[in-house]
Amino acid sequence: MSRMLFVYNPFSGKGLIKNHLYDILQEFNALDMEIVIHPTKDRLDAFQYIAENEGKFDMIVCSGGDGTLNETVSGVMSYTGSKPPIGYIPSGSTNDFAKSLGIPKKMKHAARHIVNGHPDKVDIGKFNDRYFTYVAAIGAFTKVSYETPQDMKNILGHQAYIIEGIKELTMIKPMSLRIETEKETIEGDFIYGMITNSKSVGGVKGITGKDVSMNDGLFEITFIRQPQNPIQLNNIISGLLMNDYKGETVYFDHVSSVRVIAKEQQIPWVLDGEFGGNLREVNISVQKNAVDLILEKDVK
Repeated sequence: MSRMLFVYNPFSGKGLIKNHLYDILQEFNALDMEIVIHPTKDRLDAFQYIAENEGKFDMIVCSGGDGTLNETVSGVMSYTGSKPPIGYIPSGSTNDFAKSLGIPKKMKHAARHIVNGHPDKVDIGKFNDRYFTYVAAIGAFTKVSYETPQDMKNILGHQAYIIEGIKELTMIKPMSLRIETEKETIEGDFIYGMITNSKSVGGVKGITGKDVSMNDGLFEITFIRQPQNPIQLNNIISGLLMNDYKGETVYFDHVSSVRVIAKEQQIPWVLDGEFGGNLREVNISVQKNAVDLILEKDVK
């Protein structure tokens, strides 16, 4: 009999998955698979468990926020042999990647989505020797996702990110960067940068630009230069929200690889909402069609 691993974060979101486990498992019964259930105990537990059990499962399903999905994908990416398809039941506060893929919000419906779905290939990002599913970011507001207290996220949801982000507005410091892609090299002082494979980031739909595809071998890169006055800052915010990247303060492109060098000091990176380390130099590349996600509708 085929085997499924179901790994879930019991503390993600408001911990509501505990109230939906029966319904989820009832949906999975239609698959006629032996199901192994593994609740995570702490950070990196999902990654370690999956990495240590290569070849033992024909399907891996995870439930949690973007961080849990990151650990699951990273665990599968560590396999030297065949990679089983991955199903995702979102239960976090924002779930940008799930929204981009059309995965239902309700857990029972997401489980049914997996039962009725089929494996579809999706691009994954490689960040030095690590992986990310949909965003690697630096600069203003990036600390918000991993420094916002879990209990605050559970109570307020997406509003918690907004509240913490407002606090950081007064502490924006420019980063002196050199950005190299296969197309060109630019330098300057920037307050924010993100490399994305998603149609939304931080719950803001469309902020990653137009014509976003999840499996085209390209990521979208957005770097915001340091504004010189309040008018430029307002123009930046308006441009991002309106998908207008023609201004001089925003650098945007579709690329397959990018090298980011911090000229003066190490800077903190965030990968899928989790702290990715303080680094001076990073090399990011698209791993085209690297994993199979189980989806009802084909990836676009």
